[in-house]
Amino acid sequence: MNNKFYELGAKTIQGKSVKMEDYKGKVVLIVNTASKCGFTPQSAGLEELNKKYKDQGLEILGFPCNQFGNQEPGDATEIQEGCLINYGVSFQMFEKIEVNGDNASPIFKFLKEALPGTLGKKVKWNFTKFLIAPDGKPYKRFSPTTKPEKMEKDILKLLNK
Repeated sequence: MNNKFYELGAKTIQGKSVKMEDYKGKVVLIVNTASKCGFTPQSAGLEELNKKYKDQGLEILGFPCNQFGNQEPGDATEIQEGCLINYGVSFQMFEKIEVNGDNASPIFKFLKEALPGTLGKKVKWNFTKFLIAPDGKPYKRFSPTTKPEKMEKDILKLLNK
């Protein structure tokens, strides 16, 4: 089955090109992050999910974004250090991107189209989360206020647990 999600790609925060196809068969959680946001402490909860379920097939992908309140002003090094030092993040972080507008990342264009939110086909704020099934189909969108542990039931369902 050909799935549009698997045709997309992005660059890691270290500058390496990654194809979403590399995550075929995995449950993928995509999050637009920001290091100076009121929701930033969710990074710790995301890392907990990562530690708990990575070996069972969960991949968490963080995409820093500075489109909301200038809450991700740093460069790649600052973002990486902040994630590691403050929250022990070991899940994959990607280059800073835009999630809305003409320059939005193709991944976020695809996800917003597949799973519109309360503002339609826009991302409302930092820490909007998109859960993708192992077959690459967008499964569910979570608001910025949804804490990572509240997504666990859906993650387990997709992991067939």
